[in-house]
Amino acid sequence: MSENVSVRLEDSLAQRLRLRARAAGETVSDRLRRYAEEGVRRDEHPLITFRDGPTGRRAGLVGGPDVWEVVMWVEELGGERDPVALLVDESTLTYPQIEAALRYRAAYPDEVSARIDLHRQETSAASNG
Repeated sequence: MSENVSVRLEDSLAQRLRLRARAAGETVSDRLRRYAEEGVRRDEHPLITFRDGPTGRRAGLVGGPDVWEVVMWVEELGGERDPVALLVDESTLTYPQIEAALRYRAAYPDEVSARIDLHRQETSAASNG
C-alpha cells in the first residue's frame, strides 16, 4: 500500500532533481522515493549511509565498510567469546560502528542477509571457476 504525498520544491532543486533522475535512468518519483527512504533510514541509523556499487545501492558505515561486511565478520567470529571486541582489536572498526551495523541488520535483516549470501555465492563461484 502506498500514500500519495504532495511536495512543493524550489525551482532550482526540482531542476537538479530532474537532472539526477534522468542521468540515472529513473523517474523523478523513483528518485524522490529513494531519497525519502534513505533519509528516514539515516535518521534512524545515524552512522549509516548509502552508496552505489556494481551490485547496486547498499548500506555502509560512514567512513567505513558496507554493513553486510561488518555483520559477516561478526558472524564469522561467532565462536569467539566476544566477537565484537575481537573485531575491534583486529580491525580499524570501533564499537559504535559495529553496533551501528548490527542495529541496521536488526532493522533490515533480509536486506543484509541477501548481501552476505550474494557475496558468498560470488566468492564460491570464483573459487570454483
